[in-house]
Amino acid sequence: MTYWYFNKGEKNSICDVEGIKVGHITKAKGSIQTGVTIINPSPKNIFRHKLIGASHVINGFGKPVGLIQVNELGTLETPIVLTNTLAIGTATQSLIDIMVKENEEIGADGTVNPIVLECNDGELNDIRTLHIEKEDVKKALDNARTEFQQGAVGGGRGMVCYDLKGGIGSSSRIIPLGDKEYTIGVLVMSNFGSMKDLMFQDQRLGPTLVEMTKIEDREDKGSIIVVIATDAPLSHRQLKRIAKRSQSGIARTGGYTGNGSGEITLAFSTAQSIPSEKIEILDLKFLHDSTMDLFFQGTVEATEEAILQSLLHGEKVLGHKGKVISALKDFFPDLSLK
Repeated sequence: MTYWYFNKGEKNSICDVEGIKVGHITKAKGSIQTGVTIINPSPKNIFRHKLIGASHVINGFGKPVGLIQVNELGTLETPIVLTNTLAIGTATQSLIDIMVKENEEIGADGTVNPIVLECNDGELNDIRTLHIEKEDVKKALDNARTEFQQGAVGGGRGMVCYDLKGGIGSSSRIIPLGDKEYTIGVLVMSNFGSMKDLMFQDQRLGPTLVEMTKIEDREDKGSIIVVIATDAPLSHRQLKRIAKRSQSGIARTGGYTGNGSGEITLAFSTAQSIPSEKIEILDLKFLHDSTMDLFFQGTVEATEEAILQSLLHGEKVLGHKGKVISALKDFFPDLSLK
């Protein structure tokens, strides 16, 4: 019997939601262990064809850019950049440069709301030396594809999850509804948790790992970014409700949202767009709230699996000041998802 209730998408990634592409730029040399991951949500000009979106802050120990306006206006109008904490200024400026170049109306008629999300990769990366440059964001965007690497790549290169190598992970679920099927895709940048708490599909691997590694218990001061995409026609309010359910997916892997841990979720729908030109009445459709349980459960499943995928795709990394973070498969080489 499978562990999961819903079927996975063909790619089992966020790119099962049609139109989405993901790109990385990875910097991995000695004390430099960092990078950029970018999610391009739409093949259209997203500034002129905004998507409906919402965010939820589970624990606000973070420095995200752009979420205030997303929650006020309910729209997403740029690609989504994931990187390290001290690169948010550089990444924001680069994303603004890209959007200004593509849209001459920016500045002449309003501005633009860039979305940049971060985690602190300073355990493996010499974060103080600020190795992310403006062109890295453009390169990551140019690299965006429907097939992409997971694990210690892009923004996830220097991330640590449950004292193991974390990083980028993704998964998807197919939601049957009447005679239609919708897709939920999740991508995470995992950088949270204490080893003793790790759960792997209801298995308490944490205590066994602690015994194997002799790693002392430490305070959970990491973070996780969760990006949820769907092709279902959902409102800003419904997307915010879905974003809140990501916490249950995090908890199923053992996370309890520590005092110093930042958990932030962004959700959006590709089903319909909001034109940038001023139209007094918009013709939008949304699913009835009675259908939401299916999407809640699918979100929890995909979030849980995305975190586990980030661990399964991990690789041992030697980083800043000789710090070594091992991968989950270094200890459980035959471990796989049911």
